[in-house]
Amino acid sequence: MVASAAAADLNAAPGPSIPIIDTHIHLFDPTRPQGVPWPPKDNKVLYHTALPERFRQLTKGLDIVGAIEIECSPWLEDNQWVLDIAARDRIIVGTVGNLEPGKPEFRKHLDRFHRNPLFRGIRCGNLWDRSLSDDLTKPDVVSDLKALADADLEMDSANPDPALVSALLRVNDKVPGLRLVLDHTPQLELPSDPPARQRVESELRELAGRPGVYFKLSAVLRPVNGHVPLDLDFYRPRLDDLWGIFGEDRVMYGSDWPNSDTKGTYLEGFHVIREYLRSKSPAAQEKFFWKNSLHAYRWVKRASDQPEG
Repeated sequence: MVASAAAADLNAAPGPSIPIIDTHIHLFDPTRPQGVPWPPKDNKVLYHTALPERFRQLTKGLDIVGAIEIECSPWLEDNQWVLDIAARDRIIVGTVGNLEPGKPEFRKHLDRFHRNPLFRGIRCGNLWDRSLSDDLTKPDVVSDLKALADADLEMDSANPDPALVSALLRVNDKVPGLRLVLDHTPQLELPSDPPARQRVESELRELAGRPGVYFKLSAVLRPVNGHVPLDLDFYRPRLDDLWGIFGEDRVMYGSDWPNSDTKGTYLEGFHVIREYLRSKSPAAQEKFFWKNSLHAYRWVKRASDQPEG
């Protein structure tokens, strides 16, 4: 059960206006003739059309001027479907597709989609019955990731756990020129065993110290005993830990919409992270809300209200 927002002043004045790029949204349309592989039909919260016009309405008045779509389908042609949708709405400044390194046709598909400047990278990690740790044991995966780096594209991770953190370090060792983005870091469950926890935190610090590695403070809300707290004080210790590890030059905003609807409204999740950022300097807020994402994704400015470096 998601907590009511009545106790939180969600419409409090946000302070100086800063343009915001939401670096993590998903697009899908269950009404298509072919349907969608995700979300499932029995998910009453998510099984609704999620397209740019709906995103615009939800974020109206929040200074959100652009978004990066993160692919949520394993179907090859859904990469093209998203690019076609993005072409019709300038709020989408980039897409991160779903191609599988190590497959014989990877280079062909990469060349095809990379011709579109909105195609900014691919997503690997813990999804679609794949894990990055397992992928790295397969022939040609590393050479395909090098091709990704040579194309000046990035790689997003998916659904973080300690094994994924270790795998990203191995990717960076093997392909140091590939920009990496670790998604949903507030959702990373650290081991309860102190030595194991220290090892994961050490690996996160190691990643944060390497060039071209970025981290999303995305999907912040989380349930506790069937209740989703909306009080920043509940999330502050974890956010402080992550900010301390990553630093202001590596962190980015992402909502995980509409997947985030399973825990709260867009406004509720945005409110928590906006309130947290108010304690940071104006320069740090700009980095978090758009500048770092420009370095990570090299997204495409498409509208006059979108910032440029």
